[in-house]
Amino acid sequence: MKRKVLIVDEMHPSLLSMLTEIGFYPDYQPKISREQVLAVIAEYEGIIVRSKLKIDSGFLEKATQLCFIARAGAGLDQINIEETSKCNITLLNAPEGNRDAVGEHCIGMLLCLFNKIHLADRQVKEWVWDREGNRGIELMGKTVGILGYGNMGKAFAQRLAGFRCRILANDIDESTINDEFVIKASLAQIQAEADIFSLHIPLTAQNKQVFTSDFFAHFQKDIFLLNTARGELIDLELIKQNIQSKKFKGACLDVLENEKLATMTVPQKEAFTYLQNCDNVIFTPHVAGWTEESYVRINEVLVEKIKKIYASKINCS
Repeated sequence: MKRKVLIVDEMHPSLLSMLTEIGFYPDYQPKISREQVLAVIAEYEGIIVRSKLKIDSGFLEKATQLCFIARAGAGLDQINIEETSKCNITLLNAPEGNRDAVGEHCIGMLLCLFNKIHLADRQVKEWVWDREGNRGIELMGKTVGILGYGNMGKAFAQRLAGFRCRILANDIDESTINDEFVIKASLAQIQAEADIFSLHIPLTAQNKQVFTSDFFAHFQKDIFLLNTARGELIDLELIKQNIQSKKFKGACLDVLENEKLATMTVPQKEAFTYLQNCDNVIFTPHVAGWTEESYVRINEVLVEKIKKIYASKINCS
């Protein structure tokens, strides 16, 4: 009898055949509500999610047969990791699946900002030919501080190396900083030397307290900020203040503290409106890891991990 896996978000259709090939029955219900999930989850050995479903104690109480939770992406901030572990459920994610997409997107955003491509394109389409006003700066030779040196940070560093950047990396797990692309650095060294500061850390309760006005005041240079991690790490008002003061020479933001734009609070909306009108701020809609290739590759990574946990019988019968 095939094991049942509930899929509650939109996924590339290749996932269904991949799961079938390793002996699972995929139940694809991307429109299912939380209430509907809670009503049926006891029937499933596995669940595959993106971001719409919060995995909390209420969910886990109902998931009596669950062997694994697979997150189709990198971040786990929607999942109560401690409670999941207590329930003897294996937690999987797939940062290997979209790390290359994130690395390329980071480079693309920086090159666009540095060379004013977004502005020049708009101007030429409006019959404005302004060469001097669109003179850019070069990425080559800049010092880049990377906070978080897991899959995403490493992929970014590998691509920066081709621009002969000097790359400083900091991670809570220093053992991850073990390649030829970066220099292991303290936060203080990054604050002293970086021209560009890029975030590649998960969202945790502790991390939400780190990035304050005081934190950025300790940077010795005016910097470019790059955030493709989680918008909640740095609120829009703080970004606005640092753009106004020119502490941030520019910002590349793939994520926002509130990505449901229609539900922004009044302060969020005011800060966002200000940043919208800044030529040195570039937004993308949380798509850094969202390529045609990563859409399939995430499936491949997750299915291989599911296959391995059953082969080793970790938490599964």
